[in-house]
Amino acid sequence: MRNANISHSAGVTSQTSDTTNRLTRALLTCGVIAGPLYIVTALIQGLTRPGFNLLHHDVSLLSNGALGWIQITNFLATGLLVISGAIGMRRVLRSSMRSSMRSSQGGTWGPLLIGIYGLGLVGAGIFVADPMNGFPPGTPANAHAISWHGLMHLATGGIGFLALIVACFVFARRFAALAQRGWAAYSLATGVIFFFAFAGITSGSSQAPIVIGFWIGVILAFAWISVMAARLMAELPKEE
Repeated sequence: MRNANISHSAGVTSQTSDTTNRLTRALLTCGVIAGPLYIVTALIQGLTRPGFNLLHHDVSLLSNGALGWIQITNFLATGLLVISGAIGMRRVLRSSMRSSMRSSQGGTWGPLLIGIYGLGLVGAGIFVADPMNGFPPGTPANAHAISWHGLMHLATGGIGFLALIVACFVFARRFAALAQRGWAAYSLATGVIFFFAFAGITSGSSQAPIVIGFWIGVILAFAWISVMAARLMAELPKEE
């Protein structure tokens, strides 16, 4: 009878663990697909929206006009996916904390900062950027007026970008502590590149090198999130 109870308890524990791992895997999958969804949706709009120029217009401007709801939805959906991915990262790293204090580096702040970036994306969707630089069509080329929602868009986006930059550095420190120099260098390089891309776009310049640099920075940053989520997913036990 005692053996039967032990067997039943082990079975329940195993089933609970499997359910937990499936949930964590689903959350991390959200983190993996967030970037590709955002970039593909933004590029399609950038190439098809009348008057939009990928070389001179920031993606936030796509939230304006009759089709602005597409980019607003893109911001909101991507933000929620990033937040879900951050929760999944936290679940994996929390397990690492229990097994090794050395591997817990970045286990708290890394996912939290990525989650803040996700909140920044949600905020960027809620608070629409102001029309400027001739977009949408009919907007004066020298229009630079900032409304309250435009200011909130800049604030939430800026906080999110800074949080993601710091997250890259936090993970770089974690990988360095684990003697995983390649991953540490990758995270550090992503944070540095995105920092300079962000600094360039905050200047307000619509020159092609600045805008293209920011596009490159955003793509690299989203790729980093996807790679981090996929890497942590690989640490989960294989499903039978």
